[in-house]
This record gives sequence, structure tokens and C-alpha cells, in this order.
Amino acid sequence: MSTIYLSQEGYNNLKVELNALKSVDRPRIINQIAEARDKGDLSENAEYDAAKEAQGLLEARIAKLENDVSNARVLDKSEMDTSSVHLLTKVTIKNMANGMEMTYAIVSETEADLAAKKISATSPIGKGLLGKSVGEITDIEVPNGIMHFEIIKIERL
Repeated sequence: MSTIYLSQEGYNNLKVELNALKSVDRPRIINQIAEARDKGDLSENAEYDAAKEAQGLLEARIAKLENDVSNARVLDKSEMDTSSVHLLTKVTIKNMANGMEMTYAIVSETEADLAAKKISATSPIGKGLLGKSVGEITDIEVPNGIMHFEIIKIERL
């Protein structure tokens, strides 16, 4: 699998989630399966089927997180160059069509959270901003068409 670049915070969040899934959710689902099994005939036991399905989904999530943690590389923010946009930079852009300014953190797919103004470097806007410098105007193709943004400011995250 490929390397996943994360901030220290993102890496810590992955480890906390993985630990919670293993130490809290896994035992809870095992107990649900045991309780459903004790109720008799498994061929017509919807509770058992639901618990087994939940277990499968949980184990898949655990496997993905374990893979992500093992392939993670934590980037040191103090060494970040702010002359251009890249992972773990905060960029302020201005929409040339309406003059509206927005500030986003450019993060890995794993850490992306639009509500927290963190966009993935692999998203259309993230891709369009990567490598750009202050003062540059970039044309970014989004599902609604092409948007034009000016890079106003680049900072460390």
C-alpha cells in the first residue's frame, strides 16, 4: 500500500480510534454474538446475523486503520516551506467570481473534514492548489464547471 502523509494530530487520532475499536467495540460485538447464539436456532436469528455483519464491518475498519497506521508518515510542520501550497499548509484563497475569501488546510484524505475547513490534497480544489504560490491565479475544474481562485496567503498548519 502507499504511504499516507499525516500531521501528528491526524496520526494520534488514527491510533486513538484504532484502540477504541479494538478495546471497546470488538468486545461489545463479541458479547452480542454470544447472546444471540444463546437464543437458539441460528438459521432464523436476525439478531445473530446483524451482530455477525457488524463484526465483519468492524474487522474491516480495524484492518484499514492498522494498514493506515503502519503506512503513515508523520510530517514535521516546523520544516514546512510556505513558499507554495502543499500538505499541511493553510491557504487563503479568493474566489475571483464573487470576491469571497476562504481559508483551508491542505491535508491527506484520511484527515479531510470540510466542516473543520480541512480539504484533501486529492480533492479537485486541493489538487488545483498544490504547488501554487501567493499571487498566482489558478483555474480549478469542479463538478459545477471551472472556478478561478487567487492565492492570498500560505501559512504552516
